[in-house]
Amino acid sequence: MAESRGYMQHYAMLYGAYLGVFWIVGALFFPLGLGNPLLFLVFISFVLCGPFIAYRYVRAYRNSACGGYISFIHGWTFTVLMYMFAALLAAAAHYVYFRFIDQGYILNTYAALVDQFFAQGSSDAAGMVAYKEQIEMALDQLSMLTPIEITLQLFSNNVFWGVFLAIPTALFAMKRVPPLNQ
Repeated sequence: MAESRGYMQHYAMLYGAYLGVFWIVGALFFPLGLGNPLLFLVFISFVLCGPFIAYRYVRAYRNSACGGYISFIHGWTFTVLMYMFAALLAAAAHYVYFRFIDQGYILNTYAALVDQFFAQGSSDAAGMVAYKEQIEMALDQLSMLTPIEITLQLFSNNVFWGVFLAIPTALFAMKRVPPLNQ
């Protein structure tokens, strides 16, 4: 058991890097998906497949480094570490994107989508004008965030959800050592 724990950080970094690259590739489809619904569906597919990929990595760790058996706490700790390393790698890519590439594209696209929705005229009924003002205020607040603030928000969001997703992942991946027959 002590030997397998020595490998925990190594495998968490390795599988976290794989998961982080998966997240980065998926994140590429988000800004593209704002203009193309099919690409947004690809982005959603990446998001939904992430926990299943993480489960496969935890199972691979269990079988290769732990001799086929892993406790819940050990699996949960490994999964949290893996998500943290993946979030670190994804945060680096997010920073590069928001600092050098985006230049307000996502916010401008959201603003254009809101304007298109309210320009249709059907949304004026039932007091939707107040919602438009709230959305515009939220977009104004978001436009004041710096790239590092956006990156830190996305990083903390990834870690937060990773901690919670680690619970079912560890429950499904855990495998107890069979008792010895005496």
